[in-house]
Amino acid sequence: MKHITILTIGTTKELYWKQAENEYIKRLSPYAKIEILEKKEEAFRSANQRNAIRKKEAALILPIIKKHDIIIALDEIGKQYTSQKFAQLLETQTMHGEHILFIIGGPLGLDESIKKMAHNTIALSLLTFPHRMVRTILLEQLYRAETILRGKQYHY
Repeated sequence: MKHITILTIGTTKELYWKQAENEYIKRLSPYAKIEILEKKEEAFRSANQRNAIRKKEAALILPIIKKHDIIIALDEIGKQYTSQKFAQLLETQTMHGEHILFIIGGPLGLDESIKKMAHNTIALSLLTFPHRMVRTILLEQLYRAETILRGKQYHY
């Protein structure tokens, strides 16, 4: 069974996002242990504070990263995958029981120090999504990947 942690800056307050997340976590439960860790996002008044905010948020992320984690950072300029290629990436990265740590930054993105530590940096789309929505999209793609790997009929 895969062990996947999604570390995210910012909390989900909206019930509809929590319900969607819980649905995909439930669907994934036969295939993977999913853990979501939330860290408080830093308040900011302007995008001019971008680097300072990213550094503060990186300081919250760094203590959570373990030596043997496979780190996958989500970033708007990361590599894009088809669902099939994402499934292959997931399978390759967990072939020997490795723990995958997906990191989702706050509204201003991730600090370069986190992106440099990542084994992979991926973008879910060329479009920009609210970071709370990204959690649900990522969970859905994880579920889709598992169904692809198992030949289930979720993905056509």
